[in-house]
Amino acid sequence: MQRTIVVVSAGLGVPSSTRMLADQMAAAVREQLGEMGAEAVLDVVDLRDIAGDIANNMVTGYPGPALADVVDRVSRADAMIAVTPTFSASYSGLFKSFFDVLDPKFLDGMPVLFGATGGSSRHSLVLDTAVRPLFSYLRARTMPTAIYASPEDWGTSGTNALDHRIAQAAGELAAALAPSTTPAPGNTRIPGFAADHKAKRQERAMSDMTSLPFEQLLAQTQAR
Repeated sequence: MQRTIVVVSAGLGVPSSTRMLADQMAAAVREQLGEMGAEAVLDVVDLRDIAGDIANNMVTGYPGPALADVVDRVSRADAMIAVTPTFSASYSGLFKSFFDVLDPKFLDGMPVLFGATGGSSRHSLVLDTAVRPLFSYLRARTMPTAIYASPEDWGTSGTNALDHRIAQAAGELAAALAPSTTPAPGNTRIPGFAADHKAKRQERAMSDMTSLPFEQLLAQTQAR
């Protein structure tokens, strides 16, 4: 059984600590989901590669081919991992602009694990003062644990607090995506995954169509 996870990194540099954190979070989710009997298919998106398309969409209302492809990939994903650098105690403009052009219906009910990087641990509150409210507004199903990484957090893999936090957060997303037959500690069962966000989107689309006046409904049908 496969779960597609779109990994969105708003890192600006190459190499990027933001992309590094996103990769570590994705790898941990894939490992833990595998232990639960499902395969994680990771679809990585570097927003820096489509920054021009995002800016053009903001002013024209139309996505370029590259951005349209990313939007389609997000719409088909089962879950999302999103990581932003911290600028002025908030998410980056590139990160916010991407979610401004993204149809908010795509994230309604989608499991989302998010994180942030910054030059100082003083910025760690960005997770709960900026990033979590953004995804709450978009009605995403956010994981309880979010990850912040400052320069002092990076160290030998598997031995520091960052690795433990990533493992905890990854376990939460893996559990949200796990098959219904996956056993959990204590001989309990982890609730089965259902792509609620996709079902909600289809129901809303049908509701919007059936609630239109006949003339508009006919026009939309003919346009297709």
